[in-house]
Amino acid sequence: MFYTVLSCALLLQQAASQLSGSVGPLTSVSTKKSTKLCNVLDYGAAADKSTDLGPPLTDAFTDCSSGGLVYVPSGDYLLNSWVTLSGGKAWALQIDGIIYRGGTDGGNMIYIEHSSDFELFSSTSSGAMQGLGYEFHAKGSISGPRLLRFYEVTDFSVHDFILVDSPSFHFSMDTCKNGEVYNMAIRGANEGGLDGIDVWSDNIWIHDIEVTNKDECVTVKSPSHNILVEDIYCNWSGGCAIGSLGADTDISDILYRNVYTWSSNQMMMIKSNGGSGTLQNAVFDNFIGHGNAYSLDLDAYWSSETPVDGDGVTYTNITFSNWHGSEADGSRRAPIRVICPDTAPCTDITISDWALWTESGDAQLYVCQSAYGDGFCLQDSDSDVASYSAITSTATAAPSGYSAATMAADLSDSFGTTASIPIPTIPTSFFPGQTPVSKLAGSS
Repeated sequence: MFYTVLSCALLLQQAASQLSGSVGPLTSVSTKKSTKLCNVLDYGAAADKSTDLGPPLTDAFTDCSSGGLVYVPSGDYLLNSWVTLSGGKAWALQIDGIIYRGGTDGGNMIYIEHSSDFELFSSTSSGAMQGLGYEFHAKGSISGPRLLRFYEVTDFSVHDFILVDSPSFHFSMDTCKNGEVYNMAIRGANEGGLDGIDVWSDNIWIHDIEVTNKDECVTVKSPSHNILVEDIYCNWSGGCAIGSLGADTDISDILYRNVYTWSSNQMMMIKSNGGSGTLQNAVFDNFIGHGNAYSLDLDAYWSSETPVDGDGVTYTNITFSNWHGSEADGSRRAPIRVICPDTAPCTDITISDWALWTESGDAQLYVCQSAYGDGFCLQDSDSDVASYSAITSTATAAPSGYSAATMAADLSDSFGTTASIPIPTIPTSFFPGQTPVSKLAGSS
C-alpha cells in the first residue's frame, strides 16, 4: 500500500511538473450563464436539420462574446455555412445538439480564434458534430473541411463532446495556451489524413480521449512545450505520434502516459526526414498495445515525408518506459525501431521496463541507427557520438511480463469510407484500470 501511494504521489508530481502552469477557463460556466445567455433558437436557428445554423450561431456569439453562454439546445442542426468566432473573453459554447455538415467548402466548420477564458462542452455528454465525411471519402477525396480548429485561444477547455467522420482533420489546436481537453470520443474513417487531435501549442493537458481513425490519434507538432497527454484510447487508429517534424523544430517537455493502442499503425511514432531544431525532454510511459503494426518507431528518414533541408532534427533526453503487450508481426516490423539522423545522432535515449511480444511467428527484431543511450540496440551513451549503420538484433523468446490487459470496447473492425459512421457515446474508461479524471458531465 505504501508503494502504491508513493507511486501515485510521484506520478502526480511528474504531471504537475510537466505543465508550466494552470490550464482551463478562468470563469465558471454558471457565472458566464448568469452574465448572459444567448440561445441560438432566439437568433433564427431551428432544430429541423434543414435551417442553416451558421448565421444564428454567429449572431449569438456576437451578443455573448464579451461574457456569456452561447447555447445550442438538444436536437438536430444543419451547418451549411462555416462559422469563424473571433475574439471573445469569458464566454462559453454549450452544444447539446448534433450539428450535421451541410456545406461542401474547405476550411473549418467551426473556427475559434483570439479567444480567452473559453469553454466548449456538452452538458449531456452527447453533443456532437457529424461531418459526414464519407460523402468525400467515397470519391477518394480528403480535401473537405476540418470539424473544429482553435487558433490563439488561451485559458480554455473542450470536454464532453463528440466528433464524427470529419472530411479532413477532426480537431486542431494551433498556437494555443493553457488548455484542457478531456472526455471526448472521436470517430473517423479508415483513411489517412483524418487526424484525431493535433496540437502545436504551450501548456496543454489532453486526457481521457478515445480516437478511432486511420491516421494520428493524439499528435504533438512543432512548436510545442509543456504538453501532458494521458489516458488515451487509440481504438483502431493510426496511433499517437510526434511530427512530422521539419525545419526549426522546437518541442520540449512532453509527457505521454497511460496510452492504450489497439489494432493501429503504431503505438508511438516520432517522424522526420531532414530538417533542423530539437525535440528534447520527452517521456512516453505506461503504454499497452495489442495488434499494432509498429510499436516504438522513431524514424528520422520517414519515406512518406518529402526530405526537408537541414542536417536532421536533434533528438535528446527521450525516455520510453513501462511498455507492455504485443505487436502484430515482430519480425516483419520491429517493435523497437530507433532510426536517427546520421548527421545528428540521437543522444540520451532510454528504453526501460519494456516487454512486448509478437502475435505472429516466434521472433522479433530490434533496430537502431545512430542512436545512443541505454537499452536494447542503443549504443552506449558514454562512447563517442558518431553515426553508425543500422544494427539489428533478434529475440527468439518472449520477454517476461509482456502480458497486458485489453479493453472491452476494442473494435472488431474499422469504419469504412463509403457509409455514414454512427455517433458513439463517450466511454467511461480510456485505459485499463484507470479512472477518468472527471466524470462525464451527462452523468452528473
